[in-house]
Amino acid sequence: MTSPTVRMGARRVPLVLPDRRDPRLHTAAVIISIHVIGITTLGFRVSVPQILSAIVTAAAVDVVATLRKTGKLVWPASGMLTGSGVALILRLPAMPAGDYWSWTGWHFFAGIAGISVLTKYLIRFRGEHLFNPSNIGLVVAFLVLGSEVVEPLDFWWAPLDFWMVLAYAIIVGGGIAITRRLDLLEMAVAYWVTLAAGLGVLVASGHCMTAAWSVDPVCGTRFWTVLVTSPEILIFLLFMITDPKTVPRGRLARFAFAATLGLGTTLLIAPQSVEFGAKVALLASLVLWSPARGLFDRLLWDRVPGRSGLASLMDLATERRRGPLAGLTQGVLASSFLVLAVVGIIAAGGPARAPLDSVAPAQVIEVDIDPATLPPVEIDQSVHSLNLDVDDQFASELAANLAENLAIEAEAVRRGDDTLLPAVSGERRLAELQTIIAGATADESRVVSFYHFESLYLRVQTEGQSGAALAFEGTGTVELVTYDASGEEQSRSETRFASTFVMRLFDAERWVTVHVFTTPSG
Repeated sequence: MTSPTVRMGARRVPLVLPDRRDPRLHTAAVIISIHVIGITTLGFRVSVPQILSAIVTAAAVDVVATLRKTGKLVWPASGMLTGSGVALILRLPAMPAGDYWSWTGWHFFAGIAGISVLTKYLIRFRGEHLFNPSNIGLVVAFLVLGSEVVEPLDFWWAPLDFWMVLAYAIIVGGGIAITRRLDLLEMAVAYWVTLAAGLGVLVASGHCMTAAWSVDPVCGTRFWTVLVTSPEILIFLLFMITDPKTVPRGRLARFAFAATLGLGTTLLIAPQSVEFGAKVALLASLVLWSPARGLFDRLLWDRVPGRSGLASLMDLATERRRGPLAGLTQGVLASSFLVLAVVGIIAAGGPARAPLDSVAPAQVIEVDIDPATLPPVEIDQSVHSLNLDVDDQFASELAANLAENLAIEAEAVRRGDDTLLPAVSGERRLAELQTIIAGATADESRVVSFYHFESLYLRVQTEGQSGAALAFEGTGTVELVTYDASGEEQSRSETRFASTFVMRLFDAERWVTVHVFTTPSG
């Protein structure tokens, strides 16, 4: 059968069309399915133009590079897969969910996808590309551009509803089918088991991290559960580390490569206290480990090609026994390695020990707030994207909490007593009020703000991936009362306000006000 050709100028160029049996097409189908479910039902903060920019650019680079190398026009299955993979992981911090047709930051998606594909042709060793293209492209982008410009996909996507279950089914079902066909499923399992065990040690040592989808630090069992079941980690182990072109050739070598990669991932995640760092560490572990795949092939050859990696490892250990003390020696070496691994994980995790952002209040005073005096709270859809149950009652109670915080802040300023503030204020808000009290003490007068709300709108406030906060956008009137040093009122005025009150959960139980943005409206 004659191969198809296309005319390019004065010559005809062979045309290589897609093969429906190509596993890259099946992988792309899984990734595109997750894109569709994600942006339509799971609140993915990515748009169709951003996704297409990555795919089209990566495909174009792949076509041109392949044409220059082989003289053929080849269907860019690899390039399109790289582009869709980049678009699945890459996010812009300010990008909202539901803006399906936004062109915001499309050039980041196009540029990172294009550079990712180029690494396949520019960074080579013994005729093969050294890194998974999307993996190295994303890692370089995150490290060079930083969390203020780009960030990775969240570990936690959405509550476990029908659509989230469907996403899991597509990822796990598709991943198992593809890796079994490529004889790489055992490798994926070895990585997951090692990572789960390593993260268990990390959790036992008291590890915590902050995340944009959680209002309090993610610690303990919750941290372990989120990571070992994270769709992003499942995608990483089923579709990224199992790239056939960038793994060792032998079964035993693949098994050992994946298991040690799992340990390496844990060691890189251990010191990270912010989700951005943990996710970059996950991706970077493969970049750091990929150049060693040839070493695994040379050191761990397959004794029996048909046996599994674990069985081959046991065969190799048995074959190398020499003398009556060989078994004891191997046991001591294995035990020593495990002890060193555990100690290394615990030591590496020192910077991320619990508790995080904890400030013990010096004093607590009671104030009487009547919830009936507060307006009904309108809840933004973004609040439901958190791993937090939010309903009208919760919103009403949080609004009363805000009113209590503001009343205690006012009393602290009136008294000139900043020891009352840590119970209700934190971060920038605490520093601002401490400055006000210090300044008021010097001139013996204090201006105190009393807020009266007419409307309240609750939404999510995030700053990169350093932890979520809840924010009330409120309108109403504020009374500005001036007191002298003895606490006697000197003057009073009133003005309207439109303000945002940012609240964060401290110590898993205290909602404190961490910032207030106020714009007088009249």
